Amino acid sequence: MKVVIIKYNAGNIQSVLLALQRLGVQATVSNDLQTLEQADKIIFPGVGEASSAMAYLREHKLDELIIRLKQPVLGICLGMQLLCTSSEEGHTKGLNIFQTAVKKFRHDDLKVPQIGWNQIVQLKGPLFEGIEAQSYYYFVHSYYACLSSQGIAQAHYGHAYEAALQNDNFFGVQFHPEKSGGVGDQFLHNFLKL
Repeated sequence: MKVVIIKYNAGNIQSVLLALQRLGVQATVSNDLQTLEQADKIIFPGVGEASSAMAYLREHKLDELIIRLKQPVLGICLGMQLLCTSSEEGHTKGLNIFQTAVKKFRHDDLKVPQIGWNQIVQLKGPLFEGIEAQSYYYFVHSYYACLSSQGIAQAHYGHAYEAALQNDNFFGVQFHPEKSGGVGDQFLHNFLKL
């Protein structure tokens, strides 16, 4: 199985590589269009700022490639947010695979960014096979995806938001499965099995 991680100007690729190695998978990191097209599975991770990340994707024609991919694609954190319609971060137009907006947490009584463990609920679909509702996953984010008909898991921080989204072969998660221990490994295993 050929797993490719999209290389772009957003961090966190190393921890995803290490998580896949724990599962016995040697992934490739690439921004080469042909390499990505030929992958069996694609992971689109990211920690960074939305508008500069989207500018990099456009400059390297990755934006055009991503929207036409047919194999399973997993966006993690910023990767998921860039797959949404828009983000308030840098007033960024997203790839519109998930039809929901990304907004900034605005609560006087909440620490922003949300950093740490949070429960996910209302789990749906094959990525959550063998994972109990109310499992804890690791989150680091100041922006969140608004509730959507494409949601497959929710979390709560001040209010409910989408912890995971799906549209056909595209999946996105706000949490970091690669930093979430056993339940994170189970989640990645489920994605690799698709």
